[in-house]
Amino acid sequence: QVQLVESGGGLVQAGGSLRLSCAASGRTFSSLALGWFRQAPGKGREFVATLGSDDYTYYADSVKGRFTISSDNAKNTVFLQMISLKPEDTAVYYCAAKPGVVAARDSVYTFWGQGTQVTVSS
Repeated sequence: QVQLVESGGGLVQAGGSLRLSCAASGRTFSSLALGWFRQAPGKGREFVATLGSDDYTYYADSVKGRFTISSDNAKNTVFLQMISLKPEDTAVYYCAAKPGVVAARDSVYTFWGQGTQVTVSS
């Protein structure tokens, strides 16, 4: 079992930056594939980024070049650095984890955090 707790969300102006953190407990972090997803009001959950245990990364086209996923395995924490934020990035952001390889489909992730709100004002 893995417990995930996100933090770092908030209100930021368009063009600003935020760094989300997700602290994991309960299992060796380095053996998991990690992902960030988001859900805007009235919309389905959307893939944002994923990081494999081999440091492979993959991003949604909408965030490529603006968001960076990384981890600190010693601290069992995964980060999502977000720059050049846009109003359309407004959503609840969730981190997720799964055994095995990276994936962009939310249905294959086993463990989920409770989410953190990111609001980007225009």
